[in-house]
Amino acid sequence: MIKDNHGTGHIIQSLIVNLLIVFAKGFAAFMTNSGAMLAETIHSFADCANQALLLLGVKQAKRPADDSHQFGYGMSAYFWSFMVAMLLFSVGGMFSIYEGWHKLHHPEPMRQIWWGVGVLVFSLILEGYATISNIKSINQKRKKSFMNYITTTKDSDLIVVFGENSAAVLGLFFALMAMLASYFTGNPSYDAIGSIIIGVILICVAIFLAKEVHSLLIGESADEEVIAIIQSVVSTHPSIENIINIRTIQQGPGNVLACIKIKVKSGISAVEISKSINDMEAELRRQKPEVRYIYIEPDLQEWSVNS
Repeated sequence: MIKDNHGTGHIIQSLIVNLLIVFAKGFAAFMTNSGAMLAETIHSFADCANQALLLLGVKQAKRPADDSHQFGYGMSAYFWSFMVAMLLFSVGGMFSIYEGWHKLHHPEPMRQIWWGVGVLVFSLILEGYATISNIKSINQKRKKSFMNYITTTKDSDLIVVFGENSAAVLGLFFALMAMLASYFTGNPSYDAIGSIIIGVILICVAIFLAKEVHSLLIGESADEEVIAIIQSVVSTHPSIENIINIRTIQQGPGNVLACIKIKVKSGISAVEISKSINDMEAELRRQKPEVRYIYIEPDLQEWSVNS
């Protein structure tokens, strides 16, 4: 298993697997004349392009802040993850449905089916391995139920790879069943239906991924765990009477902006308030390094709760 190098190991692993699979599927599609196999070939080719885009997003997200992007480039990871979802929808899903629809209306006999069966079983083994490795990576990070993590995590690239791998395993299974059904019944329509099912699976996964990444792209708040730690650190400081409000935004994987308005106790000097704020910022960064940008505003009143 490839070690996770700065968060890209799971992407590189899936890219290598899909490069092997795309050539095998393409050869099998040519040998068998299977529409489902051709759909799977296009699917794997799209996955290779998707993983290249994810690597680009991760690389861009690590660029340091500059004058034009003063909070860094972390949102780049979300943009490219969203583009992956769109490609999965269009290139993968829509093409598979088109190919299946075409084969239904212009059926062609399949040939040398065992080439296709062998490649599909080989691909299932590789994709299954990649999916299991991806799940292990998720399990190492999550502190909640699996499905809860999938729908709330800010690590968009990890979820996109999981979605692609899961769709690949399901697609390969249906392609195999469709091919075998066409062979044993002599009816090529089953192969065409398999292609359509693969397309529907890809579109459903793409819609799910687009929905999740879209929420991050337009500015989602930080994890509840991060907000809870901010509340704990700030509210327990001796100079703080209470927290007026906390506003957070996820600026990319591992990059949180936090704006906090506090009500300070009366009789505290400006120097003491400044020192208290510095102490709170240092403690927040110690407990949660992903809170990289912190703005704490002191106040004596609570009229500005919604400001």
